[in-house]
Amino acid sequence: MRKLIIPVVAISLLATSCVSKKKYVELENQLIDTKGNLQKTTVEKEELESKFATIEKRVADYNQKINSLTENNASLQTENDVKLDMVGNTAVISNNTKELMMKTLAKVDPSELAKAKTLKDSLNLAISYNLKNKINTADLNGSDDVNIDIDQTVVMISVSDKLLFNTASYRVKNQAYDLIEKLATIIKSEPSMDVMIEGHTDSRTISNATVEDNWDLSVKRATSIVRLLENKYNIDGSRLIAAGRGSTMPLVENTTNENRAKNRRTRIVILPNLDKFFALLADEQLTD
Repeated sequence: MRKLIIPVVAISLLATSCVSKKKYVELENQLIDTKGNLQKTTVEKEELESKFATIEKRVADYNQKINSLTENNASLQTENDVKLDMVGNTAVISNNTKELMMKTLAKVDPSELAKAKTLKDSLNLAISYNLKNKINTADLNGSDDVNIDIDQTVVMISVSDKLLFNTASYRVKNQAYDLIEKLATIIKSEPSMDVMIEGHTDSRTISNATVEDNWDLSVKRATSIVRLLENKYNIDGSRLIAAGRGSTMPLVENTTNENRAKNRRTRIVILPNLDKFFALLADEQLTD
């Protein structure tokens, strides 16, 4: 009986040994597959990281291009803002100035605005409006004693002699200082602006202890204004020109007292830098 049992146990142990080896081989194969999958995953991860880095670089490049385009656009906008348009044959204005001009024209009386047919007309109207508002005081509003004309953006401000001088005198009235101070403020607003002060008289003969004739009176009146602008209001004398026209350039015929009064005047001729001129007015309007 014992002889039969031993082979059976041996067979049982042999079977058990064979099953364990099969599982081992299976597990070993699984390990090899897992290592292979891990290696494959590692490679795929590196490839994805490389692709992601490439995408990141492209995004950075695109952002740089967008920023560059934005800067270029801003630069082009700035350049466009200062592009110049011709006004008549001699003057130019930038887009910034044109925009400020349009804001001014929105305040102008519609009946006056309707008379502006060209850009030059509109510019002249805007300058005239702003200058009149700048130099007019309450007692001068609606007055003919201060008259402003613009030709090719050369601003000519004519002031009646009764506001500035006594009859046959070239000494400036104290009451005129407020008006001259306003004129000085306009002149100071643009350092590159040249200013010519012209004295004009009527045709009546004049001669006294201090004045020889109309030429003399007109020059001395212009010089009096120039000295005041230079000495009291600190305007550089190199920018000022004193000129006397005597009675040679009347506005109207010297046939009546009223006409002669119109011809007796001092004219201030200025040529402003339009961009800075309108920018100055815009800044002042913001602080009002």
